[in-house]
Amino acid sequence: MSELLYKDEVFKLVGLCMEIHRELGKGHDEVIYKDALVVELQRAKIPFTRERKYEVNYKGVVLPHSYYADFVPWDKIIFEAKAVEALTDAHVKQVLNYLAAAKLELGLLVNFGADSLEWKRVVLSRPRPQELPKDFRL
Repeated sequence: MSELLYKDEVFKLVGLCMEIHRELGKGHDEVIYKDALVVELQRAKIPFTRERKYEVNYKGVVLPHSYYADFVPWDKIIFEAKAVEALTDAHVKQVLNYLAAAKLELGLLVNFGADSLEWKRVVLSRPRPQELPKDFRL
């Protein structure tokens, strides 16, 4: 079995989110949790970008609308915050789209709106060259 991608980083992020959820509880608007996360990331000295823009390229044309990832800690994880009753497949698909646009492999989807903190690792798997079939062509 292979090691989880960015295991230590995700552990740190989930710990910060648990602290936020413990302190604020559920029921706030999403932006409140995001603001609290900025405080926690800065205190933990974790480098991050908030609301990072990712353009979508379609057949060589950059489309007029873009994706905005809530946070990108360490320039390698898409962090998407929610404040809803429960996470849905649509939330996971959103993170997958962000990962594809960002050309990153791991997303962390966190819901502050439930009784207990809810979180999911979202991995955009790409076939590695040794995994491609012999007759595969681009």
